[in-house]
Amino acid sequence: MLLEALTLQLGYNATLVAIGAALLGIAAGASGTFLFLRKRALVSDAISHSTLPGVALAFLVMVAFGSDGRHLGGLLIGAGLSAAVGLLGMHWLTRRTRLAEDAAIGAVLSVFFGFGVVLLTVIQTVSAGRPAGLENFLVGSTAGMLYADAMLIAVAGALAVLAVWVLRRPMTLVAFDAGFAAAAGINVQRMDLAVMGLVTAVTVIGLKIVGLILIVALLIIPPVAARFWSNRSDRVLGIAGVFGGLSGYIGAAVSATAPALPTGPIIVLTAFGLFVISMLFAPDRGLLAVWMRHRRQQRRIHLRQGLLAMAQDLPIYERYTLRLLVKAGLARPDGVPTESGRRRAAKARRDEARWAVARWMHAHEAVVSRYDGLRPIEAVLTADEIREIDRRISAVQEEGFREGFA
Repeated sequence: MLLEALTLQLGYNATLVAIGAALLGIAAGASGTFLFLRKRALVSDAISHSTLPGVALAFLVMVAFGSDGRHLGGLLIGAGLSAAVGLLGMHWLTRRTRLAEDAAIGAVLSVFFGFGVVLLTVIQTVSAGRPAGLENFLVGSTAGMLYADAMLIAVAGALAVLAVWVLRRPMTLVAFDAGFAAAAGINVQRMDLAVMGLVTAVTVIGLKIVGLILIVALLIIPPVAARFWSNRSDRVLGIAGVFGGLSGYIGAAVSATAPALPTGPIIVLTAFGLFVISMLFAPDRGLLAVWMRHRRQQRRIHLRQGLLAMAQDLPIYERYTLRLLVKAGLARPDGVPTESGRRRAAKARRDEARWAVARWMHAHEAVVSRYDGLRPIEAVLTADEIREIDRRISAVQEEGFREGFA
């Protein structure tokens, strides 16, 4: 049944929900990238929690006008207006008071969420409208979603993706260097508000599917996972969108096969699974790649130290070093160097003497400062530079010989 869900064969409505969740995930991952790069991840938390009183107030307003209060469009409009008020309040507290941004976020988050919980409690006691299911906006649910609801989420998600694509260049520039962006003629404050507006839009769109509590994870986890795969901002943006889209699509498909399971947590767990895979297996920044680089570096250090010890006819007590030398064919199991080992050891000692001379030569100062003691000297200095160093070594040795003979 899961295969049928992933191949969009569980019916029109389930297909639309999966596509809408995928579009939501793409928009969330892409817009969350700018928050992540700007080091404002917690702003999304304040925005999401600020939507709750808007949902409750929109329900009450629609009930007052004779509706049952369950129209998704009206609830999302209320959530958007409430989130905008919370965002402006946080912005005002940061600009006009001495509160730091994290303190302003905490104040807005707690006050708005507390007010929303109170309103939801009041709504449950009012015998008007159909308040059942409003609590699903906390963690998300696609059960009972109508065709019009799914279409609204899908279209809004597509528009959010389009907005991210159009504004990606100035938002990236502001995220990395706000001062340079301002000098280039970009209004940094407006661009920050545009990013916050996109995050607000994604948060409001995702209320029905992911919920206001867990939408933060969909905004932050994909960019964090994408960061393991690249150092370039444009690639991180694209990968974050892909991870967000996969999280939404797979999570919605799994939820369609198990209606008893909430949609939002499944989407978040899918995103977390992609994060774990990225953290472990990313080719450059993943833990496995880091561990392999560490092991290679460790082997190079042990081999180098073993060669220098053999060059000075010193015994090798470290078993790991001896094992590496034996495996490389540079020494016998009893520690006696092979012919190849003797040549390599002599070269290692000669290179150490060369580097000692190079440190005193002003022309090589910049190169020597970056030398790690492991790279071959031929990979750093030219043949002419090495010959000049050897000439100086020979001159010093000849002068020492003459002084000793005298």
